[in-house]
Amino acid sequence: MTDNLTVTLLGTGSPTPTPDRFGPSVLIQAGNQILLIDAGRGVTMRMQQLRVPLAHINALLLTHYHSDHTSGIPDLWLTRWIAFSENPKATTPFRVIGPIGAKVLMRHLEQAYAADIEIRAQDVPPKDPQGIAVTVEEYETDSIVYDVGGLKVRAFEVDHGPAAKPAYGYRIDYNGRSAVVSGDTTYCENLIQNARGCDLLVHEVACARPELMGDVHFKRIMSHHTIPSEAGRVFTQVSPRLAAYTHFILRSTVDVAAPSLEELMTQTRQTYQGSVELGVDLMSFEIGEEIRVRKL
Repeated sequence: MTDNLTVTLLGTGSPTPTPDRFGPSVLIQAGNQILLIDAGRGVTMRMQQLRVPLAHINALLLTHYHSDHTSGIPDLWLTRWIAFSENPKATTPFRVIGPIGAKVLMRHLEQAYAADIEIRAQDVPPKDPQGIAVTVEEYETDSIVYDVGGLKVRAFEVDHGPAAKPAYGYRIDYNGRSAVVSGDTTYCENLIQNARGCDLLVHEVACARPELMGDVHFKRIMSHHTIPSEAGRVFTQVSPRLAAYTHFILRSTVDVAAPSLEELMTQTRQTYQGSVELGVDLMSFEIGEEIRVRKL
């Protein structure tokens, strides 16, 4: 156990499958508390790489209901129950916290996997039924949504476009340290207000070459996310000790290559000169007197 706050990027990718960037998910470790923010594809694999038992997760917090942020939930929820070698006494319900819509999502997942649950419940030794139970807490406004063991999490609304509502980010405070996870958003004043003065700001980013921006489809997608120069404006106003990019949405076509990370940083430097990390899967940030950045 440590007095520091540790944030690990489990997945930094987009809906487009890539082997080196799994779906969006962030691991929060503080004292004896372990939280996940979103559960994109591959989340259980990344947790296994870190040797963090799934049954030790105190809660899963969801930012919004796009599939790339939720497709890993069934694997996370079911595997924590059935993996005897990891925790033979998985007797606590799977706790989910999210904006309005979380209850519907989890109810339908329970229905979808009812046959699997019924079969596995008869395994020998029998599994505790509480281990597969789900508890869901919903909120519908900016508020404290988790406050346990000195770890406090505040949800705040962000702007992911008019159709993608509700959408939220999270501010995490522990022992005088703080981190903010943007969720999916455009440039957002409410995020700036809630993130000001944080130690670490983990922010999504979307980038495409100019020749793609004349296409209505690409233009619409980009309008729901934050381009590097706008992210730089956010970083400048928030003034975190460290900013880190995640959820890299680097658009391309057969004829037009995706922008490079160097191009992304060049655009960021148009509006921000502070410290920025280009997040990769399993990059961790231990926030103490210094912020220690590690790559697995």
